[in-house]
Amino acid sequence: MAEEHFHQKLSFVEKAGYSAADAAANFVFMTMILFQTNFYTDVFGITAGAAATILLVARLWDAFADPIVGVLADRTNTRWGKFRPWVLFTALPWCIVMVLAYTTPKGWGMTSMIVYAAITNILLMSIYSMNNMPYSALGGVMTGDVNERAKLNSYRFIAVNAAQFIVGGFTLPLIAKFAIGHDRQYGWQMTMTIWAVVCFFLFLITFFTSKERIKPKPQQKSSPKEDFINLLKNNPWKVMFFMTLVHFAILSFRGAALYNYYHHFADKAALYDWIQSLGLTAPALIPGAPAPGGILEWLGYIVHGDKANLASSNVADVANSIINMIGTGVTIIVIILSPSLAKKFGKKVVAISGFALASIGTLAFYLLGPTNITGMVMLTILIAIAYAPTIPLIWAIYADVADYSEWKTGHRFTGIVFATIGFALKGGLALGSSSFLWIMAGLFNYNTQMPDAPDAVAGFRACSGIVVGIMFAICTLLLTAYQINKKMTIQMADELAERRRSF
Repeated sequence: MAEEHFHQKLSFVEKAGYSAADAAANFVFMTMILFQTNFYTDVFGITAGAAATILLVARLWDAFADPIVGVLADRTNTRWGKFRPWVLFTALPWCIVMVLAYTTPKGWGMTSMIVYAAITNILLMSIYSMNNMPYSALGGVMTGDVNERAKLNSYRFIAVNAAQFIVGGFTLPLIAKFAIGHDRQYGWQMTMTIWAVVCFFLFLITFFTSKERIKPKPQQKSSPKEDFINLLKNNPWKVMFFMTLVHFAILSFRGAALYNYYHHFADKAALYDWIQSLGLTAPALIPGAPAPGGILEWLGYIVHGDKANLASSNVADVANSIINMIGTGVTIIVIILSPSLAKKFGKKVVAISGFALASIGTLAFYLLGPTNITGMVMLTILIAIAYAPTIPLIWAIYADVADYSEWKTGHRFTGIVFATIGFALKGGLALGSSSFLWIMAGLFNYNTQMPDAPDAVAGFRACSGIVVGIMFAICTLLLTAYQINKKMTIQMADELAERRRSF
């Protein structure tokens, strides 16, 4: 293997091109995190219990699929490499199933609807695994340079947050816009069709701009069983497995909780006043009159009406979307700083600090009253500042965990490392969404037909603040037990580079 592969400097085009596929993945991922729970209960029309079961089964199936894909990806050999072909050949199926999963059949019975939702969700999660697990492993074999990996993951998560900015900021207003003259089910289908087309082209960009450079030893032969046995000897992997489980449970739990927080706990009149201060309100539309023009109107960002009649307005959709965009915009800016922070302090220190501060900020959310919109916005900004640097660094840590296995055992099995982390990720997502619905139903008497009931509103507030804050604190404690610090990361990189020079 050539010397330059160990210290390969990646071009802007390759870094940006690699990041495109994760931007695409987040059109599904963030829709799932932010809106899928409420899509099933409020739009698709199934019960909270059925929705919780579908989300749990589909994501647990996806979690079990990840190690299988990891084994297959590690043993894939093509002229394009091991991991890039998976990104290419899953692109079109991904887009088709993405639309089907958010299409509501007309005139079907409840049992048929539940079966349809389960099948399409399982298919979507399966294709997600077949695409995103090899994609994640791809970042670990594009370069062996520790600092270049940090930069690569920063590009990746800038793109991720750009996609999250779009999904969080434009999905709900577009749905409301397309629903005019139809229904919210049609609005969902049209919006997801637009997102699917975007995904397809982003996957192609990644395939054509990335390159695999780090390869296992030609003589390396091991069975999947041996790979898993070696992995179980990797203590940093064990810590990151459980940390990932809790971390991604936070994301799906928090997304579902905050959607309801802004739609049912936050005072709609206060939201209207805040939106009016941004110049995004207008008089009620006259029936039969032509719709006003303008990009904000087309995107559904104008709230028509007044404070006296907000029950059926899009005020909560617009406010939720703007706050999502503010948080994501701040996250993108702060992520740019993460490579220099990691280089100076080490990934572990930065990650622990970020999760600890995010925990404090989230717990403070519970103290806000329903009319304190300014407090909601300010805490969103502060939490984003604290949490943002951890996003790319956690994924760079996974690559370090793969290096640790090779450093200790002499065998490299990047696919299995990322696949098992993917298992924890999907398991966390499943538990997060389902546990939110279970907690709401079991402790707060949540009835999807009565989301504004006092008990339910109290539950949305407690889940958004107290429960999520505790989960952030658990992640902080797990990261303190992670063994690979800045000094060990540099030692591993140098020693592995020396070993690889011999083949």
